Amino acid sequence: MFSHADIWAAIDRLAETNGLSASGLAKRAGLDATTFNKSKRVMLDGRERWPSTESVAKALNATGTSFGEFVSLVGGTRMSTRPLPILGFAQAGAGGYFDAGGLPAGNGWDEVSFPDIPDEAIYALEIQGDSMLPVYRDGDRIVVSPTAPIRRGDRVVVQTAEGEIMAKELKRQTNRTVELTSLNQDHSDRSFTVSEIAWMARIMWVSQ
Repeated sequence: MFSHADIWAAIDRLAETNGLSASGLAKRAGLDATTFNKSKRVMLDGRERWPSTESVAKALNATGTSFGEFVSLVGGTRMSTRPLPILGFAQAGAGGYFDAGGLPAGNGWDEVSFPDIPDEAIYALEIQGDSMLPVYRDGDRIVVSPTAPIRRGDRVVVQTAEGEIMAKELKRQTNRTVELTSLNQDHSDRSFTVSEIAWMARIMWVSQ
């Protein structure tokens, strides 16, 4: 298994092999310039902060690096995998596939192998159709974490109290309201009261 230090060292090596600083790598990936800075690797309370898989994926895409090549930067060790629950996005909206906390429940889930990252709650949804273009295409698999912290600008999967499932970007959240931006400009942005949201989970990774 890899450690917190291993992953951050691999990100530093990825930047160095592309002639970049950690900030330069973040900028090339379209992220905030401070995303990979050393100051962001430990929280204020001393807990280790892991880079999100979505941030790593953007850095790999920006540098033309495969996931296997990134694993070799971790230290040349073979990364273990584990089965991950997966469900079609359209099917997810039918109801009965999630518990009150947004975790997989009930029958109908399949499995797919995924690197064994330290988050036992993650699951995958497979995009169906073109309603999320140009961000997500038909057949893309998004990996979702119901337990990861969510900040403004994160892409999220949301289930409303009425059972509707959607993937959006969190525009703004207060104690009373949740404002969501649509990924596809052909679809309207949405706004809800907090009581109208059953759960909201962060999209951590996309396999395209």
